[in-house]
Amino acid sequence: MSATDTLAPPSKDRPPSNDRRIHDGPPPGRERRRVEHSRVRPARAPHRDDRDTVVEFRGVSKLYGPGGIGLERATFAIRRQEMVFLVGPTGSGKSTIMRLLIKELEPTEGTIRVAGRNLNGIERSKVPYYRRNVGVVFQDFKLLPTRTVYENIAYALQVTGTPRKQIRAMLPDILRLTGLSTKLHNYPHQLSGGEQQRVAVARAFAPHPPLLLADEPTGNLDPETSIGIMQLLYRINRAGTTVIVASHDNEMVDRMRRRVIELKRGRIVRDEASGLYGAREENTDELGERLRRETANASRGGVPPRAYAEHASLPASSAVRHSSHGALD
Repeated sequence: MSATDTLAPPSKDRPPSNDRRIHDGPPPGRERRRVEHSRVRPARAPHRDDRDTVVEFRGVSKLYGPGGIGLERATFAIRRQEMVFLVGPTGSGKSTIMRLLIKELEPTEGTIRVAGRNLNGIERSKVPYYRRNVGVVFQDFKLLPTRTVYENIAYALQVTGTPRKQIRAMLPDILRLTGLSTKLHNYPHQLSGGEQQRVAVARAFAPHPPLLLADEPTGNLDPETSIGIMQLLYRINRAGTTVIVASHDNEMVDRMRRRVIELKRGRIVRDEASGLYGAREENTDELGERLRRETANASRGGVPPRAYAEHASLPASSAVRHSSHGALD
């Protein structure tokens, strides 16, 4: 019986079979309860919401030996096509979240789901297959030094079993997207730091994963190069990939105007949605122009270099107030 049949009012031509069955059985009071239950059953909104959730942490803790807290009762959800920044000082839990998501670590307690799948239920032998659906960008690039740009990116597709013909068809678009079309025959040592990071991003994105993790992608880069990397991650996000970025670059995070999850000593102390900004969606070029303008204004205007509690020695509540009235407006 379809949802339409269940919800349609009785008619002379076609009495609902569900009502007919109930009339033949229980007393009237119970009949009403059963009819109401049958009517709400087809509406499964929570499950539709679940399908839009790519990452879910529910009461997740990670302990490193006696007294070592990596993460403490973290609960949050990240929806499809969100771009989210994890911020906080060294040891706050950012890297712990990243390592839990790629199953390099196991949680001490709690549940982690990615695309609805409980990571605790993945056997160790199946972890490499799971990781094929998660792109990872490392701060130190981790490029293959004896392979060209083209070969480094192609390698990410080869390990997933993509046929060579398909790789040759896919790579030109990936190289154009990441601005590497003129560097495909270069080796890593022939590239600048920003270009190497672009190769790392391209390699992570090549299999078109639904989830991309970037751990300090601008940590060793100058401001102009950092803007280029953020534009690239933004472009990938707009193409449909959920992006999670762990970053110490709090000024850049402020200017990106996206959701921010702040951690301190393993606890989430702030989860600030992008909706607070009230800004329209920007294209990639507009984003780059605004980031350059705001970076230049900050360098001329003497804006404090860090707006978050760990750098300003403020309590978390003060940091939230400062952010809501300052760079995050």
